[in-house]
Amino acid sequence: MDALTQLNVLGLVLSAVLLAMACIKADRVRAWRATVNPSAEEVSDASFVAARLTFVALAGVGIYLSVQGFRVSDDTVWDNAELTTAVQGATDALDGSSGFGEIYAEDNDTRWIDEYATKIEQEVVEHGGGDAPQYGVTATPAAPNTASEARYTVTGADLAFCMQVTRTRSKDGDYEPPGIAGGQGTVTVPSYDFAVTTREGGC
Repeated sequence: MDALTQLNVLGLVLSAVLLAMACIKADRVRAWRATVNPSAEEVSDASFVAARLTFVALAGVGIYLSVQGFRVSDDTVWDNAELTTAVQGATDALDGSSGFGEIYAEDNDTRWIDEYATKIEQEVVEHGGGDAPQYGVTATPAAPNTASEARYTVTGADLAFCMQVTRTRSKDGDYEPPGIAGGQGTVTVPSYDFAVTTREGGC
């Protein structure tokens, strides 16, 4: 249970206590005061009415704030169902996708692995739906990885998922930007295809 949820629960408990105090009969309070301090001035019925109204009003405010707090908590914390749906949606979106590498990078370059982690996080958040948080997802590369294959542990709730990404040179060929030439002729940008699968559990 996160700190915000704990605070909301505490607010409901305090509100219940205030409502219970508002229900205590005036005769019981007078009897208790007489036992503690027999010489104390008698409390009027109007004072009891005012106290009850105050307790009820404070309890109402507490309940309202707690309910609003639960809504905020739901918007800032992933639950297992939201994360499961979002990860599956991200997997479907990324599987079969294509992307470009660095112009002068070799096929054994592994710098794409950390960059792809950010792409995974963005895709998961995008597929989280309207009630899901817009942050809080982490895709951590799980060693060992290679230039052609990487695994990521995706977390954001109590669950974790292992996403495996395979990168292969695109069969459609590389991209040749118009008007750009290198020292040995036309410069090409390597193009890659990505195959993505996911299973529940960390990598």
